[in-house]
Amino acid sequence: MLPLAGSLAELAPHFGGTFVQPADAQYDEVRRVHNGLIDKRPALIARCGGIADVADAVKLARTLDLEIAVRGGGHNVAGRATCDAGIMIDLSPMKGVIVDAAARTVHAQGGVLWKELYRHTQAYALATPGGIVGTTGVAGLTLGGGLGWLMPKYGLALDNLRSVELVLADGTVCRTSEKEHPDLFWAVRGGGGNFGVAASFEYRLHPVGPTIIGGLVAHPQARAREVLKFFHATCATLSDDVMLVCGLLTAPDGATKIAGIVGGHFGPAAQAEKDFKPLKEFGPPVMDALGPMPFTMLNSLLDDAFPKGAFNYWKASFIKELNDAVSEVLIEAAASAPTPMCQIVIEHFHGAVTRVPVSATACTLRGEGFNVILIGEWLEPGDTDRCKAWVRSTYSALQPYLGTTRYVNYLEDDVEDGAAAVYGSNYSRLREIKAKYDPGNVFHVNVNIKPA
Repeated sequence: MLPLAGSLAELAPHFGGTFVQPADAQYDEVRRVHNGLIDKRPALIARCGGIADVADAVKLARTLDLEIAVRGGGHNVAGRATCDAGIMIDLSPMKGVIVDAAARTVHAQGGVLWKELYRHTQAYALATPGGIVGTTGVAGLTLGGGLGWLMPKYGLALDNLRSVELVLADGTVCRTSEKEHPDLFWAVRGGGGNFGVAASFEYRLHPVGPTIIGGLVAHPQARAREVLKFFHATCATLSDDVMLVCGLLTAPDGATKIAGIVGGHFGPAAQAEKDFKPLKEFGPPVMDALGPMPFTMLNSLLDDAFPKGAFNYWKASFIKELNDAVSEVLIEAAASAPTPMCQIVIEHFHGAVTRVPVSATACTLRGEGFNVILIGEWLEPGDTDRCKAWVRSTYSALQPYLGTTRYVNYLEDDVEDGAAAVYGSNYSRLREIKAKYDPGNVFHVNVNIKPA
């Protein structure tokens, strides 16, 4: 530890953030990421105040030959925001958000959460596509793709990037955009944290809210078969203004199993009333909370279902058709969910997100269809084995129906050659760009793209 201590003593007077080490009182709190199943112990946590701190932290890690992990929001379910015995570069103190309403752009630092970004942009009735859970960080979600409520109308989060400021493997700062290092800009839009530490993002903004039509309709899970058929048929008719997500889950009372549809409409209110009329009349639902609400409320509607510190193990994959065979697998699994927090979520893909060519960005999740997420979530350590087994057995039963595309941000940590599974036809180009900007594979605590 002497080399680290000496390096910190030299760096500390200039460092705008703080260093946290295992002996510090706040270490156990600061090292924790969202998923309670992840319990790693970095040798040092560099809590950065700005991009110069990030650059210094990268250089420090290189000097001491320590592994680097990068935390933005810390929400990644596989726990890729931390490491054992290395340096966690913690961006969470970097909360700057600057909105230019006239230009319809927003700059956000790497520690900003989506609920924090939207709080500022919604002051001007503007938004950029973000996530479905408000406590997710903008950085990890965007670099991996950025599925969310606005993707049918405006595409993924990464489709709305104008520029990214990165700290590269040698500690230099690089701004990348369509005109500046365009190869790198192509790669970071979907390539995750493979190419550098993303310290800030510039997004395009669009008119959204502040009030939209959205919310949940819920049915007894005994009617899940009918709900899934209705959801599948309805999705085939949707305009770009509408995003729907279906879930087989347990109600907040911890006992009542439901089949719910959550929707958001981002067009005129009169049209929303027409488009959502079938959702409100089908069944009819046992609960109808679909109506006018702030866009920020829709973005945080699911936050309570994913509390920090809960144990999580997920598997997800894309399917083209939500047919009867798939539905039967999901219904049977939902009925046998080992804890009330376990759930199955089905995100529908259509509209703007599917009109971007696969080759236009590193992200390959561009087809029409459904992203099925098997969410194992629990609070008691004794439930770990059976929750993991439930996710794995359900995924195995779905295997005959799965497509070839998987979303990098949902990818579990035990997938062999996960990058090849995620990037498909874009993988070879990504490996070449990785060799150019990070030939030593310094940034490898991720779904790793190995240099060509």
